Amino acid sequence: MKPYSRLAVATLVAVTLTACAQTMSVGDPSADALVANAAPVAPAPPTADLSQAIATEKASASADSGLDAQLFYQLLVGELEARGGEPGAGFSRVFEAARQTGDARLYQHAADIALQARSGESALRAAQAWKDAHPDSRDANRYVLQILVVLQRLSDTVEPLMAAVRFAPAAERPQMLLAVPRAYARAEDKQLAARVVEEALAPWAKDPEIGADSWVAIGRVRLAANYPSGALEAAQRAQALDEQSEGAALLALELMADQPQQAEPLVKRQLATKQTDPAVRMGYARALIEKQRWLDAAAQLDAVTSQQPTFAQGWLLRGALEAQQEQLDAAQTSLKRFLELTGADAPGDQQFASNQAQAYLTLSQIAEKRKDYAGAQAWLDKIPDVDQLMAAQLRRASILAADGKMEQARQLLRGLPERTAGDARMKLLAEVQLLRDNKQYAQAYDVLAAEIARAKGDDATELLYDQAMLAEKLGRIDEMERLLRQLIAAKPGFYHAYNALGYSLADRNLRLDEARDLVQKALSLAPGDPFITDSLGWVEFRAGNWDKAAEILGGAYKTKPDAEIGAHYGEVLWNMNRKDEAREIWKQGLRTNPDSDVLRDTLKRLQVGL
Repeated sequence: MKPYSRLAVATLVAVTLTACAQTMSVGDPSADALVANAAPVAPAPPTADLSQAIATEKASASADSGLDAQLFYQLLVGELEARGGEPGAGFSRVFEAARQTGDARLYQHAADIALQARSGESALRAAQAWKDAHPDSRDANRYVLQILVVLQRLSDTVEPLMAAVRFAPAAERPQMLLAVPRAYARAEDKQLAARVVEEALAPWAKDPEIGADSWVAIGRVRLAANYPSGALEAAQRAQALDEQSEGAALLALELMADQPQQAEPLVKRQLATKQTDPAVRMGYARALIEKQRWLDAAAQLDAVTSQQPTFAQGWLLRGALEAQQEQLDAAQTSLKRFLELTGADAPGDQQFASNQAQAYLTLSQIAEKRKDYAGAQAWLDKIPDVDQLMAAQLRRASILAADGKMEQARQLLRGLPERTAGDARMKLLAEVQLLRDNKQYAQAYDVLAAEIARAKGDDATELLYDQAMLAEKLGRIDEMERLLRQLIAAKPGFYHAYNALGYSLADRNLRLDEARDLVQKALSLAPGDPFITDSLGWVEFRAGNWDKAAEILGGAYKTKPDAEIGAHYGEVLWNMNRKDEAREIWKQGLRTNPDSDVLRDTLKRLQVGL
């Protein structure tokens, strides 16, 4: 039944979220630089600098475009007006100069002045005139397309989008197509955007070279329009044209949460090709982790690190998963390998700092679990990034508490800065978890109850589960049941509450039919979850269905060899007189988690010595 630790979930998801950000990036970076985001007009330069700029521009104008003195003066005045707070007048002068000369640079500059003044219609007029004067200009067409999207004139973007595909060199078309969804990200009418993109890309949807990329683009705008079944169809069409399409597999990965049975085969099919890029496999591993399919996720990460042993992010995610699975030696090896690969030539960006800090934090956790508190502190001391201060201090507090210095640990947590409301909530939950981990349940309950009384709405509801679990630890079973039923009424999709209540009833051998219904409801919301499957097995054991219980618990233990699941599985086997098997499972549980209360209580109750 053991509920999955929310802190562990947050840590693992944080890793899975950053482990492969660069490899998941697709598309033309220029698509992100919509001209509507141009920086504000800079102040005019000092007189000396301006004079030099004028002289340089005049020489350039004479050599390149034949500007006469009058036109040059017009441009100079227009520039000064734009910089001096009169962008409308400046735009008019520069735009008129562009029309007189036909110079593409002047059309672009006029459009930029209008955009900086937040005058979309003027910018569109300049961009359209530029395109009319230079009908083969890829840049002019791009300006027209992007400004039309910003102005929400989506129906007018069909022709510019088709032109964008035609203008792109053949080698660049796949990346350009994959950038299309980002170009339409500002569209307010997402459904219209999806129809427009599908109409514009229809001529290329059957093209053997770029048909798959066209369908991926269509699928992504469909997904943005909240049309997941249409997005799935697009991914299927893309893969039918190119079974190695990475874009189709990545789109399918995003659909796995809601349509796993239809989307997952697309991912597996792509992975079965000779594709060696780790993007899809890493994304698949993250999706499996989110579904708590640990063994499947581990297999994907093993494949990544075997096929590309110098791919650092694979080792980071693998180490995080191994640590969560209590495979401490393996986790330490993986995380140290990540640090070796990123140590010498590490980039100085925020993502790298976050990843490296996560590795140090996890290594600190491993050392703490081994009661090597000095080693745990030493790993934390390696974290250089101030943005990781909160996580590092949380670990330090845990180390202090484990070393018997609980009051110091609580003061350390309370003294952490609160830059956001989320920081305050994290501090509170960390203090509650710290007290709970050290079996100070009454104090943990009091801290949580005070926060629930202060909070309102969903903020309070989200804490009911933790309060119910603490009530159970304090032996307040009626209160636990009341809180869980209150949570179920407020959040019918919160499967942990159904599972906890069903398990509690079964563990006390009460209302077993109701317990079974509650656990099965939880399983319908989270199919295959090993801890909920464990609860179902425990219900069957309490009901006297030992063979069925052994089958269910054996499957759960195979999926997740957790000490608590092992305790239950072993007890069923013990009662079936399969005592050697039970002892072996219990020994394994003690090796992976010697502090498991459930396992130790089981051994004590059954008077079994190992």
